[in-house]
Amino acid sequence: MKTMSESWDTYEAFRDMVRRIACDKIEPLAVDLDKTGGPPDAQFEIFRENELLGLGLPEEYGGGGGDLMAQVIAVEEMARVCSASALTMTAAWGTLDPLVRFGSAELKQAIIPPVAAGELRTAWCITEPQGGTDMAGMTTRAVEQDDCWVLNGTKRFITNGSWAHWYLVVARLDEDFAIFMVNADDPGICFGPPEDKMGLRGSPTSDVIFDDCRIPLDRIVGDRSGGLARMGLSLTHSRPVIAGQALGVAQGALDQAASYVKERKSQGKLLARYQLIQEKIGDMAIRVESARALLYRAVDFAMRGDPQARSLASMAKAACSDAAMSVAVDAVQLHGGYGYLRGVPVERMMRDAKITQIYEGTNEIQRLIIAKALLSEGGQA
Repeated sequence: MKTMSESWDTYEAFRDMVRRIACDKIEPLAVDLDKTGGPPDAQFEIFRENELLGLGLPEEYGGGGGDLMAQVIAVEEMARVCSASALTMTAAWGTLDPLVRFGSAELKQAIIPPVAAGELRTAWCITEPQGGTDMAGMTTRAVEQDDCWVLNGTKRFITNGSWAHWYLVVARLDEDFAIFMVNADDPGICFGPPEDKMGLRGSPTSDVIFDDCRIPLDRIVGDRSGGLARMGLSLTHSRPVIAGQALGVAQGALDQAASYVKERKSQGKLLARYQLIQEKIGDMAIRVESARALLYRAVDFAMRGDPQARSLASMAKAACSDAAMSVAVDAVQLHGGYGYLRGVPVERMMRDAKITQIYEGTNEIQRLIIAKALLSEGGQA
């Protein structure tokens, strides 16, 4: 896939292509994926065949070279039909961003090409049992011993858990933090049982445990210090992608609700003809489009390297996930009793929406980031 240009027509053509894949190939599998709990092997293969797994990775390493706007559009369209599949598609883009930015040429060459080709899967390991929001409180530790690093600690709620091949791990090193790449075949890495989740049931999640896990010295990503700052830069990139996932859920729920009220009758009249229903649909559409406008503004600032990108990414993440939750709940309400049944898309979308308010930094933390930026000396969000 060629690098996306700045032409909006190019983005819209790309959107149409992803939308066709989502509707034709991913949507028919969504109910069964949610029911069985994955892993999403068939979806992963579809993404591999359509060269989407490497979309957010550099062309020089076999990736698609898609910029942040292309990534957001892709996840938005995929999440309109299946949020768990969308997360599967995007996993490598965020996981490998620190490696792309700060890793050695040798480490990039060893890991990125097979991941971009869909031969290997990735996960990143930040959250720990005592909390995911307080990154500075992480206790997983790395110690240099002779010719290797030795890692000890537990990472919790890890997307792709035991399903991945490469793990990007943030660990305490000396008095600071560093980033490491750990392979599933390295001695001392093991995994907890799969989590039985409310939503995103088709996306594997489990603990990743390091028990005297030994990795080569050249698996460190960047310097021995400054790992949290480097992860902060990557989160400014990954939060808009998660916001795009949430926006896709919101749009999908709105799609389903609008379709349903145009077909369902009450007292001999289509629901869509009732003014109260029209008002609710209108409010849902406003929330979706407002969130989309903020997200695209955040992406524009991030792509230009503007200092406000970090707080705008937090705004977009909070706004899109809040919209996803509220719109999905309204969509269930408009479906009446049918919306409460398993197998009906809006019921799954409501469950899937909730996690977007929690992971990639809770929305409470996003609001603190925004407020601190506004109240700082510069006073700009």
